[in-house]
Amino acid sequence: MNALAARRRHPAAIALLILVGLLITGGAYSFIAPKDANASAAVATASVDEGQKLFLGNCASCHGTNAQGTASGPSLVGVGAAAVDFQVGTGRMPMAKPAVQAPRSEVKFDEDEIASLAAYVASLGPGPAVPDEKSTTVLQPGTEEDNRAIAEGGEIFRVNCAMCHNFAGAGGALTRGKYAPALEGVQPKHIYEAMVTGPQSMPVFSDTNLDAAAKQKVISYLKAQEEATNVGGLTLGNLGPVSEGLFAWVFMLGILIGAAVWLGKKAA
Repeated sequence: MNALAARRRHPAAIALLILVGLLITGGAYSFIAPKDANASAAVATASVDEGQKLFLGNCASCHGTNAQGTASGPSLVGVGAAAVDFQVGTGRMPMAKPAVQAPRSEVKFDEDEIASLAAYVASLGPGPAVPDEKSTTVLQPGTEEDNRAIAEGGEIFRVNCAMCHNFAGAGGALTRGKYAPALEGVQPKHIYEAMVTGPQSMPVFSDTNLDAAAKQKVISYLKAQEEATNVGGLTLGNLGPVSEGLFAWVFMLGILIGAAVWLGKKAA
């Protein structure tokens, strides 16, 4: 017993006991410690690297190997992740061939690839980020508060957007072969991204012009328009007096001419 007690009091035994304790503590901490920050950083790095590979293989021919632009495509430095998510997520990019305006088309990348491309472009310079889910939540008609918000969204849309996109978001022609696309069926986040990035001929609506709440109201109004029942009969594409006038000339006037010919034959 005395020999055992002596070994316990030996300086080496104390040092060994401390070392074992540190190893046990460190090992336990490695299992229970939160790893979100480090994992997120690793994922972000991997996404940027993967995005750069996708960019070089699909976008660099027009935008340059460093995304600083060429004669065929503008610089992407500072456009932000939102611009990439909108352009690639709606199939506008990569463009199949040069055109006055990039049309909406089939999406060529999956969500992970789009996120990687967006992460790479975002790493080149600060710009608008992809909106969070809260900012693009569509308000549903029902409560007085939501109905008021949707109505306010309609007012904002008619003041700022209807001159190009039509009062119902049906789209319309612009100058030099360009056009404002129809907004029916567009994902809420893509509408939001269009407002903050200003694609094609569209102006940028920053938070100084329209804050996040106002953008959400506009999106909710457009989605409410899609679901609303048209109380006026045929919409004729919601294109306004042009389509209505064409309908009147082609069909109504045609009916009158046909009736006049028929009556003339009857009289003869």
